Amino acid sequence: MNFEKMEKEVKIQVQKWVGEAQELIQKTPQTQIYAAFAVVIFTVLLLIFIKLFKRASSNTILLTGLSGSGKTILFHQLRDGSSHLGTVTSMEPNEGTFVLHAEMNKKGKIKPVHIIDVPGHYRLRTKLDEFLPQAAGVVFVIDAVEFLPNCRAASEYLYEILTGANVVKKKIPLLILCNKVDKVTAHTKEFIRKQLEKEIDKLRASRTAVSEADVTNEFTLGTPGAAFTFSQCHNKLVIGESSGLTGEIDQLEDFVRNIVKP
Repeated sequence: MNFEKMEKEVKIQVQKWVGEAQELIQKTPQTQIYAAFAVVIFTVLLLIFIKLFKRASSNTILLTGLSGSGKTILFHQLRDGSSHLGTVTSMEPNEGTFVLHAEMNKKGKIKPVHIIDVPGHYRLRTKLDEFLPQAAGVVFVIDAVEFLPNCRAASEYLYEILTGANVVKKKIPLLILCNKVDKVTAHTKEFIRKQLEKEIDKLRASRTAVSEADVTNEFTLGTPGAAFTFSQCHNKLVIGESSGLTGEIDQLEDFVRNIVKP
């Protein structure tokens, strides 16, 4: 009985509030109602804009590429200015937010960069998909010394990135970084560029022949009827050189700072 009485009292109170609200609306001039509605719409749009702006101003740069290309050494060079003489293949992402070592002595406020070194082992590459939504830029590292034996594998991995939904829709800038150029046997970036374009052109032809059901998460790459070149990519793409062991990473640092402003 007490519960039924309480329920009845609540219903009466709710009906009273509804009646008072209706009476208030009737007494309120329409101009005030429209103004209140406009404020609500403006607030919602402002929140959406802020969310989009925060996403656009991401400070995350991804280092990716095949195993053994030197990504982890480059990560340490960016953070510490040292190679750490690391040669062990990373099985977990190296991640950190820091001011680039080259800028440690600069005066004024400098925006930190969030760097993620994504493992290159083929079984762990799915981790890249976890980080791409937050990426402002991607660095695809290539071993310039052992390039030819790995050309096909590198081209396939690069093709997957360039046709991925996140990269295409957000037009994420990408740097193809030819690493280990301090070695005498290293290939030039121009040679590497031409070979990658040839391999990707072959991949594009074979993937186009596959039914649409098998390429659901890919976008078309290149211009139909023309040989593929990186200039046809949806996003901005540049090619640079580096040497992780000797600390020659100026082009990598420039790429990072062109995206993540100080």
